[in-house]
Amino acid sequence: MLISHLPLVGIHHVALITADYPRAKRFYLDVLGAEVLNESYRAERDSHKLDLRLPGGIQLELFSFPSPPARQSYPEACGLRHLALATVDLDTCVSMLEARGVSPEPIRTDALTGARFTFLSDPDGTPIELYEVN
Repeated sequence: MLISHLPLVGIHHVALITADYPRAKRFYLDVLGAEVLNESYRAERDSHKLDLRLPGGIQLELFSFPSPPARQSYPEACGLRHLALATVDLDTCVSMLEARGVSPEPIRTDALTGARFTFLSDPDGTPIELYEVN
């Protein structure tokens, strides 16, 4: 039985929730170099929503909510494991992050693919992987 594929064309966006909106906004703008697409505040939910475009065109929605529950484990919680961003120059990314006050984990090599990668966290502890592609 042949199953027809859904007409999907890619990922539209990734959504994250933050406990500290100003801190998370600064991180994504000043550390990762995101661009603001739209910013709004929903008083009825006491919630900010920030639409961002990361380098490479990745769209990110950043939400704030009062007292969101903490992430249960790092990074092995059920659900979204981490946000992986592709780079062609991992060493330069790490150097730039360190200059911006962020300390990524030591660079590792994926035993299955041979690709180099590292992890860092956003201010809420969301794991972000930088994955080197050729």
